[in-house]
Amino acid sequence: MAAPLDVLVVGGGPTGLALAAQLRAYGTRFRVVDRSLDRVRESRALAIQPRTLEALAGFGVTDELVARGNPAMRLRMHLPRRVVSLRLFDIGLSDTAYPFLLFLSQAETESVLAGQLAARGVVIERGTELVRLEEKDAYVVCRLRGPDGSEETVQARYVVGCDGAHSTVRAQAGIGFEGYAYPQTFLLADLEVDGLEPDAVHTYLAGNGMLFFFPLGSPATWRMLAMRPPDARAEVTVSLLEETVGRYTDDRLALRDPVWMTDFRLHNRGAARYRAGRCFLAGDAAHIHSPAGAQGMNTGIQDALNLGWKLALVCRGAAPEGSLETYETERAPVGRVVRRFTDRAFTVGTSGNPAIRLARTQLAPRLAPLALRSAALRGRIFRTVSELGIHYRRSPASVDGSRPPRRGPRAGDRLPDLPSGLQARCAGPGYQVLLTGPPHLWSDERIAPLLRGRDGLVGVHRLEDQGPWPGVVHGLLRPDGYFGYVATGAQLTGLRAYLDRWLPA
Repeated sequence: MAAPLDVLVVGGGPTGLALAAQLRAYGTRFRVVDRSLDRVRESRALAIQPRTLEALAGFGVTDELVARGNPAMRLRMHLPRRVVSLRLFDIGLSDTAYPFLLFLSQAETESVLAGQLAARGVVIERGTELVRLEEKDAYVVCRLRGPDGSEETVQARYVVGCDGAHSTVRAQAGIGFEGYAYPQTFLLADLEVDGLEPDAVHTYLAGNGMLFFFPLGSPATWRMLAMRPPDARAEVTVSLLEETVGRYTDDRLALRDPVWMTDFRLHNRGAARYRAGRCFLAGDAAHIHSPAGAQGMNTGIQDALNLGWKLALVCRGAAPEGSLETYETERAPVGRVVRRFTDRAFTVGTSGNPAIRLARTQLAPRLAPLALRSAALRGRIFRTVSELGIHYRRSPASVDGSRPPRRGPRAGDRLPDLPSGLQARCAGPGYQVLLTGPPHLWSDERIAPLLRGRDGLVGVHRLEDQGPWPGVVHGLLRPDGYFGYVATGAQLTGLRAYLDRWLPA
């Protein structure tokens, strides 16, 4: 039997790859296995939210993702007698370097993440399946079957199931997956469409639902999504797609050269727990829902980046085991909010209820342009959809000092990129101490006790007046870009107590 691992990552999709990137940054002993022989070639998830771009920037992949993607910011709503064009995210957000929704196929996203991992010596073991797991003492004993049918037994301190809606880890760990399936069936296709204005999201509103075209670029120019007609024949063909489009619009759209076509059912389900003993769930293994708002892949990646650094620090003995309890405390509420939000959006877009149909086809097209004239309203919508508004203020690992600042982020909040470039300046493995105010308040002698015994795990940034708060404030930024501790003034007693609890010397 091979030497025990720290972490076995089951699943090599975006969630598993993001987790692997973080574990690699800390030198954690891990393996990534995936039962599929190859990564996905279809688009599946089609957009990356600003918060995900921020979170991945520290791994050196965000610039390439942006270069490959399409930062579309216009929505064109096609109505029976007119077209309404809306610019949704032109609100001048100054606290993020990525004030847009980036359209990029999942295949491209996985390609970028996998390429970065390969450059760092990480191999994704394709065609390797988890057959069985059993927790024994300080390890999880896992039986793996390789692509040639041979089996091996490995031991890991922790196992993370990033293996999707039909998660083997979830089933083997005995964690329930509660929820329901929607009755509708949907059509999905990546293809070329003649007759659409480029670089915009197009939606056709009708009594029988909504038809969407999203700009992709690769593997095809457009992603089509629509409810499948209930009387349609079984096989998904271009003819069926054209027939479906004809039920929504009289526009002359020519569909051709499909790269991928399928139909599918949607579910809204969530794991009863995100952890059972030494087994954790992340991404679709923990929550699945409709694609409304492009939340699924993004939520999964952020699950991984919340969990990865905690596992890494616990495995190297730098953090207490109890820090792993904060994963479910912080991420399960996010999963529930996403499921509720997407369910409501899905209902509005597909319901046959006469009142909802009237709202979808008559009221929304008239009221949306008026409502979205308000930059404040667009800002609130954008911060919700973009996931920039996620916070962990109720986490036991979020502690405001005795004098929390009146302005700027507090414990549990994300670090804003304000002034521009601050996130990049404070990125890196480990915690980061942010200090604002005159430099003489933050002498090396005063800071040294915070660093002693924590070599390489705590960085220090004297920001003077270029920080996220006015005046004299100190904060401790977690490795995932959220503040664990914030206080006003130059007294560091509370910060030192926080570090003694969560990152003991």
